[in-house]
Amino acid sequence: MTVRVLVADDQAMVRVALAALLDAQPDLTVVGEAADGVQAVALAREMAPDVVLMDIRMPRLDGIAATRHILAQPSPPHVVALTTYDLDEYLYDVLRAGASGFLLKHAPPEELLLGVRAAADGGALLSPTVTKRLLGEFTRQPPRARPPAVLDQLTPREREIFDLIVRGRSNSEIAQELFVAESTVKTHVTHALTKLGLRDRVHAVLFAYEHGLAGPAPRRPT
Repeated sequence: MTVRVLVADDQAMVRVALAALLDAQPDLTVVGEAADGVQAVALAREMAPDVVLMDIRMPRLDGIAATRHILAQPSPPHVVALTTYDLDEYLYDVLRAGASGFLLKHAPPEELLLGVRAAADGGALLSPTVTKRLLGEFTRQPPRARPPAVLDQLTPREREIFDLIVRGRSNSEIAQELFVAESTVKTHVTHALTKLGLRDRVHAVLFAYEHGLAGPAPRRPT
């Protein structure tokens, strides 16, 4: 299956370079290029891409607002935000707007391709330096006194798996730790995210840190 990608960036040379990189992959194809947020919203509606690579700082409509508009469309694509700056002050805002990943433009090509493929598959990817900054911001915030009531909708197993997701465990690692099949883990992950109204693992981590649920992992008994 070929992943359809829309590239949105106000710098023509960046758009051309990204499009060339993506089109060179047998499983990826660029279906459109946008020079600003307004064009990105219109092309996302017209071309129905699977993934949008979205620059944050663009004229007319920035990438944060464009992401909100795109994700409000019926059957929206996944959005992966791009920036030149690993200390971009808009990091948190674009993730809260619904982006499924956040990557640096100067990241290695394989990292960018991994981010596009992960988003298309319903996953998410953050640049390692971005992840460090994001978690650093949350650890400076005081935790909330009580967990949100929506967590009560989770079954005990779903809550257990949710806690492991927040600690960065992959599906295969969770399956090994809980002695269950990986397919079973995937089912529980889907159910947990759906009940909590979360798009993906990135937003599960955001949710956990916002509500003081992402403290240090408990020590295993010896």
